[in-house]
Amino acid sequence: MSLLKKSGDGNGTTRSALFEGIARAGAATMNRRGFLMRAGVAAGAGVMARHLPLNMIQPAQAAESPPAATGAVEVKHTVCTHCSVGCSVEAVVQNGVWIRQDTAFASPLNMGAHCAKGASVREHGHGEHRLRYPMKLVDGKYQRISWDQAINEIGDRLLQLRQQAGPDSIMMIGGSKHSNEQSYLMRKWISMWGSNNCDHQARICHSTTVAGVAQTYGYGAMTNSFNDLHHSKAVLFIGSNPAEAHPISMLHFLHAKELGAKMIVIDPRFTRTARFAHHYVRIRPGTDIALVWGILWHIFENSWEDKKFIAERTYGMDEVRKEVAKWTPEKVTDVTGVSEGHVKLAAEILAKNRPSSVVWCMGITQHHVGTANVRALSILQLALGNIGVAGGGANIYRGHDNVQGATDVGPNPDSLPGYYGIAEGAWKHFATVWGVDYNWLVSRFASKELMEKPGLTVSRWFDGVLEKNEFVDQPSNLRAVLYWGHAPNSQTRLPDMKEAMQKLDMLVVIDPYPTMTAAMHGRKDGVYLLPATTQFETSGSVTASNRSVQWRERVIQPLYECKTDQEIMYLFAKKFGFAEQLCKNIKVVNNEPVIEDILREINRSCWTIGYTGCSPERLKLHMQNKHTFNPTTLRAESGPCKGDYYGLPWPCWGTPELKHPGTPLLYDLSKPVIEGGLPFRANWGVEHDGKTLLAADGSTTKDSEIDTGYPEFDHVFLKKLGWWSELTPEEQAQAEGKNWKTDNSGGIIRVVIGHGCAPFGNARARCHVWNFPDPVPVHREPLMSPRRDLVAKYPTYDDKAAFWRLPTLYKSVQAKDFSKDYPLIMTSGRLVEYEGGGDETRSNPWLAELQQNMFVEVNPHDAAQIGAVTGKYVWVETPTGARLKVMAFVTERVASGMVWMPFHFAGWWMGEDLLEHYPKGAAPIVRGEAVNTGWTYGYDIVTMMQETKVSLCRLARA
Repeated sequence: MSLLKKSGDGNGTTRSALFEGIARAGAATMNRRGFLMRAGVAAGAGVMARHLPLNMIQPAQAAESPPAATGAVEVKHTVCTHCSVGCSVEAVVQNGVWIRQDTAFASPLNMGAHCAKGASVREHGHGEHRLRYPMKLVDGKYQRISWDQAINEIGDRLLQLRQQAGPDSIMMIGGSKHSNEQSYLMRKWISMWGSNNCDHQARICHSTTVAGVAQTYGYGAMTNSFNDLHHSKAVLFIGSNPAEAHPISMLHFLHAKELGAKMIVIDPRFTRTARFAHHYVRIRPGTDIALVWGILWHIFENSWEDKKFIAERTYGMDEVRKEVAKWTPEKVTDVTGVSEGHVKLAAEILAKNRPSSVVWCMGITQHHVGTANVRALSILQLALGNIGVAGGGANIYRGHDNVQGATDVGPNPDSLPGYYGIAEGAWKHFATVWGVDYNWLVSRFASKELMEKPGLTVSRWFDGVLEKNEFVDQPSNLRAVLYWGHAPNSQTRLPDMKEAMQKLDMLVVIDPYPTMTAAMHGRKDGVYLLPATTQFETSGSVTASNRSVQWRERVIQPLYECKTDQEIMYLFAKKFGFAEQLCKNIKVVNNEPVIEDILREINRSCWTIGYTGCSPERLKLHMQNKHTFNPTTLRAESGPCKGDYYGLPWPCWGTPELKHPGTPLLYDLSKPVIEGGLPFRANWGVEHDGKTLLAADGSTTKDSEIDTGYPEFDHVFLKKLGWWSELTPEEQAQAEGKNWKTDNSGGIIRVVIGHGCAPFGNARARCHVWNFPDPVPVHREPLMSPRRDLVAKYPTYDDKAAFWRLPTLYKSVQAKDFSKDYPLIMTSGRLVEYEGGGDETRSNPWLAELQQNMFVEVNPHDAAQIGAVTGKYVWVETPTGARLKVMAFVTERVASGMVWMPFHFAGWWMGEDLLEHYPKGAAPIVRGEAVNTGWTYGYDIVTMMQETKVSLCRLARA
């Protein structure tokens, strides 16, 4: 939906936001634009601006060709920096200028296709609204400063806070647009500073996926691939709208649909994805578990489950059966609003069209029961025998381009890279890899206890400022925050965040764009803006949702005074006195750590998830030979990569010399491990409650020399099997006393795979997770539920103290009935035109043209109650006291009693345009209210995922 009309500013002005934004950019950069015009590089902004206010679309006009530019033309291979499909971009560069992008038909992931965002990424690299030099807030105005001044002033204040309040007095909020190498270095950087107070985007998009899937199958990642949908006979999209959020992924499904695949869409809103569905199910937000159990009720009732798979490869399905038996059709309809016929039809389509796949996104994860939602879907696929087979799987579409990679190796508050955790053994492993003394690392922290305690999360950092210190599980409240590649409007409860920003000693923003952080804080001083480069001005690897790792070449040199994130980290490390330790095994050139060396350190450390075989050399070879990979199987059929799967999807076992091809399909028993096969991971011991956790006899990967379930491998197990002698003397010296995760020689993994076994063992998937609050998922009413009759039947959790270092509320929030004053259910989602917090995409004129206004979708019945009209402003008011001024879009996409808003907007604050608070020339072209200004309280009971998919509101005419 595009509200293509002149937008008012509340003062009678009718100039469009797009016109004003382009006019500002053109006026500020005429010389540079003029140069690009003469070089034949860019369309004239002046021509564009001249026509847009009258008609958004004009006939094409012939124009004289500009003089041809001279100089060698190079094609740089890079990857789109928006969602995590991993679309290739062929950037054409001449004389150091990115002149155009060509279609990457050779890529097996996008096959030359792009969505609107991908088609316009060149503008992101050359964007006119970027930060250009370091800035400091002085008396409410941003002033230009030098990099030396910035590093020294920020560094001096952080060191002072460290001395006064300890290393945990700062919080580093990273992004998921950093490369794997930058993400890894960031976790190493904050570790050497001495804190676990670090986090990134995955906390508020897929942390519940990681926890739920990992605790069920063994790894917290998508099991199959976008391309593997070609094999699917049916696909269930639930809490997922890929037609807008991951458009190129839809090409793979639509290919399957042409071959006869059935499509089910479950969503509160009729989305662009739903229009393709054979069966659309409208669900009441926050009732996913009840609906999934309703589907499974029909599967069990009709004996459609895969009994052999359940018996041989799962643990605890009987406990699931007991819970599912409670969810009779009548009860499901009462709770979810879905009729019995719709539920049964969904079950029948999935059961009778196997292999069937399930695709979910943030509509499932962003709930206070997000982890339980994820586990319910994971169990559904186990019951149908859809895991470990082509065309099946639990397929989780990530939001940002490197959410997967940043989660795997980046700044998580509860783990070192590779999901090693933060117990003593994990720290000792990385001390060895980093070449530093373990006791030195301990000395950097306030205490060994804090070193092994999960840090504060991005979803609640502001509570780490505002909460009374007696209730914060660390010595000091937060005193300084570094927003390093992250947008604040991605998080809920923005009024609380603004209050916290004002209480901080210092706020630092490190980003190519200023983000809403620069404008919303309400401070007069103590704010610094540091211009980082985009990913097109550096190189490195990035991991797509399907676990394929791709190499980005540097397209252009850093523009303006921007510096790469790795250089900024190194400059601060020099200031703090640990640059030598940070880069002990990493070459540094002109203050910039060499990216290839960082990846080689990842290769030497992250044995757990098999980031060890994807060397820079192998990844670069894949990018240069994309055309040799089959777009369905992802396997190279010829050429130098023959036999590899594209991007070496992890786990890519052993050292690069082992030449493991990658694992395209997790838990696939039909292939040997050396060819990408795997069982479920033995991560929870060998038995529980007297029942075995190991797989049944015969449930092993092809060519396995052990024909039964087995535990993970260590030096003792290897010796018992008589395989120890197959390690070289050098490998034996390193492997003694170690297991497959901590043997830095890679010898244990090499020998085990040589015998056809999986290093992590062969176990059953867990349907019953005894270490979770709900071992079997149960329906719990949303905290802001309009169904007060159901709150008593299905209450939320008890309040918790010291949860991720903070008290967290559940029942005390749910106890108050807001539904009388706020009768409408509120939910949110994505648009195809923008991405994430939206700062770079709303600063892109080609995308800004497509969607110029923040809006709310409202059903005609509800619109009539207040006289709301499409294109006219309304107020959306929430129980927090927040009021959002947005355009109404009256539509039956949403049911009566519900409204929907996109979450990519920022730059307004409760009706006020914050333009004057941005650095001059750096405000996004399109600004609007951030939906999270009004969003209410709610956090997942396992991961602290924020609740953004169900709350309450009311509407009023503006």
